[in-house]
Amino acid sequence: MYRCVVSSCQGRVPLRRFYGTGCHLRPSLSKQPSSTFLRNLRNNELLGVCPQENASTANMTLARCMSGHGHKTDKEIDVQQKSRMDDLPVPQGSWQESFHNLNRSNNIFLAVSSAFFVVTGFTMYKMNCFKWNSGPDIKSIPIKPEAIGLGAGTAATVDSAEAVVEESSVGPDLDVVPAEEPVAPTPAAEEPVAEESAAPAAEEPAAPTPVAEEPAAPTPVAEEPAAPTPVAEEPAAPAAEEPAAPAPVAEEPAAPAPVAEEPAAPAAEEPVAPAPAEEPAAPPPPEDTPPPPPPEDTPPPPPPEDTPPPPPPEETPPPPAEDTPSSPPTTAAEPETPKVEATTRTAENVAPESKATSIDWSQVPAIPAHVPYLLIGAGTASFAAFRSIRSADPKAQVLVVGEENYIPYMRPPLSKELWFSEDKSAVKNLKFKQWNGKERSIFFEPEAFYVEPKKLPYQENGGVSVLSGRKVVKLDASKRQAYLDNGTVIKYDKCLIATGGKPKNLPILSKAGSDVAEKTTLFRNIDDFRSLDKHLEEAKSVAIIGGGFLGSELACALGKKSQSHDLKVYQLFPESGNMGKVLPEYLSLWTTSMVKSEGVDVQPGVSVQTAVLKDNKVSLELNNGTSLDVDHVVVAVGLDPNTELAKTSGLEVDDKFGGFRVNSELEARSNVWVAGDAACFYDIKLGRRRVEHHDHAVVSGRLAGQNMAGAGKAYWHQSMFWSDLGPNVGYEAIGIVDSSLPTVGVFAKATEKDTPQAVVEATGEGLRSETEESAKPSMVPAAQLATPDADENFGKGVIFYLRDKVVVGVLLWNVFNKMPIARKVLKDGVESEDLHEVAKLFNIHET
Repeated sequence: MYRCVVSSCQGRVPLRRFYGTGCHLRPSLSKQPSSTFLRNLRNNELLGVCPQENASTANMTLARCMSGHGHKTDKEIDVQQKSRMDDLPVPQGSWQESFHNLNRSNNIFLAVSSAFFVVTGFTMYKMNCFKWNSGPDIKSIPIKPEAIGLGAGTAATVDSAEAVVEESSVGPDLDVVPAEEPVAPTPAAEEPVAEESAAPAAEEPAAPTPVAEEPAAPTPVAEEPAAPTPVAEEPAAPAAEEPAAPAPVAEEPAAPAPVAEEPAAPAAEEPVAPAPAEEPAAPPPPEDTPPPPPPEDTPPPPPPEDTPPPPPPEETPPPPAEDTPSSPPTTAAEPETPKVEATTRTAENVAPESKATSIDWSQVPAIPAHVPYLLIGAGTASFAAFRSIRSADPKAQVLVVGEENYIPYMRPPLSKELWFSEDKSAVKNLKFKQWNGKERSIFFEPEAFYVEPKKLPYQENGGVSVLSGRKVVKLDASKRQAYLDNGTVIKYDKCLIATGGKPKNLPILSKAGSDVAEKTTLFRNIDDFRSLDKHLEEAKSVAIIGGGFLGSELACALGKKSQSHDLKVYQLFPESGNMGKVLPEYLSLWTTSMVKSEGVDVQPGVSVQTAVLKDNKVSLELNNGTSLDVDHVVVAVGLDPNTELAKTSGLEVDDKFGGFRVNSELEARSNVWVAGDAACFYDIKLGRRRVEHHDHAVVSGRLAGQNMAGAGKAYWHQSMFWSDLGPNVGYEAIGIVDSSLPTVGVFAKATEKDTPQAVVEATGEGLRSETEESAKPSMVPAAQLATPDADENFGKGVIFYLRDKVVVGVLLWNVFNKMPIARKVLKDGVESEDLHEVAKLFNIHET
């Protein structure tokens, strides 16, 4: 038996022991150098040479040898198997995978436990297991009259007082009252005592029945601790009130003060004041109840109201003397209510006064040096913008700068409804009656809505200020500064330009001299309306130059006025009919006939050549060779966009349409937006445009305000424009409405319901175009009819304006509340293949 140990690249490996006489190592092999021996071993399990001839009969196992087979036991084979690298266990996955599995299980456990804690906490919160009170809460102090031995009457008083306390805690008085409490220093120390004594039996002895009768008096006192003096005179009343709500008792320490002065008072009757004295007597509350009744029984029988608390407290010091004042208690309770009201008013005014006194407004500049939002122009667009800004940012501080001396107002009534009123005072106050008879003002908001400009920066909850009679002459977009005409500089964060437009004048009239100018009105704003109204009081004739929206509306309004006044109204324009640039020719001529029916002398196709003053009248020479002498002239020939700021502020003006050139988001420069008549915007559907109508001012102003607040929206909402030519004819239009475009009209007969007056009188938002008779629709191409057919009735209908056979504009004639459908027609790009079917969407054929 031999044992050999050899070295290999894997370390020292012991050779197996060989058992039996037939197993030995060859001398030649054992004598080989270790290097040669290892080389012969290689990777084989050579442990020796085992001759076959003398093999042992023991339990042997053949093993592969270098030149034969050897024999090993099962135990040795097992040891050998465990020592081989080939037989080592194979890993069942990477370490990273096992780590992820473990991490996943931990995460699941964490999520489940977190959800459990959240659900548990929420359930406990709903069950009121948590109490978070940052300050004293009156409502959280429960009062159970039964538990403290109060009678039924007192319990009712307590309940009513608790209700009052809950109501008062919501109002602002509760914040001011505590500030007034310290005024009564004496009761401060007695507060705790007053609360303890008042709650238990102090009030029960007074007189349960009367106390129940006077719950109203305690209510105000509980709310208004400011009435300590009356309570001192009649401590009984306060006593009944104080138990009603422990919190108010603390607020009314003034009442205990007088009672404290009368410590001699029997504890039984007035526990609130003699709290310290009553403490000893308090132990037997049931007994206290009996004693009071005897003395007070005498007063109660005559009138239960005499028993009320007031008499008992005063009776204690001098019983006889106090019995007499038993009648005053009622009077004392009565004054408490007015005093409470006075206290309420005082409390309400305390906060504002404290704020006002903290700032000396005389030292504050009239114009703020910085505002977050600056709106240039005080028209409809600015009004829509600041409403939109305030909607997105409720605490926004907005300053509106306007050239006119008026707060934002609506312009359409200036050319229509204001002329129909016979009430001079209403007209003077700029109020008018709608078709439904309701009166309203042309101002969007009353003056009280706006904040004084100097106070705007100090408004914690934001507000809107209007700086009237001022003009912005320059805008520095890079520095975000606006320069006023008086030299004031205002810094801003966001700015809107809504300067609107200026009325055009005829070159002939502008060169006619000052005499003619004095008798000429360029109609646009409130001052123009008042000036014209004043001139018409003495004028016998007036000429309106212009056949567009404004000119036609004024002509109809003044024509109706002329029917009750000695006034002759003329209308002059170069087109063939009223609104000839908008309506198809056949409809324009029919409209002219309607205007004439209002009492207007319409002269289409004429223009003014000269204008001179003769005999205190303006003599107009027309291109047809005739002349017209009138007392006054009104010019309504359109607007020029007010772009004066562009020259001084480096802003771009559109060469074709005029107005400030802006993108689809109405932005001209960084943090500078433009809206209303002065904006030349890019319509993503119809291209670049500029619109001069009221609804566009509302839509564009609203969009600009939203974008100033960070919305970043593009102009996609098609604004509509509308006009009423008296109470019987009105229309609404959307898109590109140009009489030079080909049109397709579908009409039907109208009824009394298909008028502007009927629409205004109706209160709903549903369909207003139901007809009483069915009518065959007429497809009337604009090119075929030059004059209206006598048998044709354009009562109501739809006109489609086409460009490249695609609908780009829709005009609804006496068809109302259908703008959403018209917008969809434009959005879908309906082609002109079958517009008769499209017209059915507007229900013009309904009977």
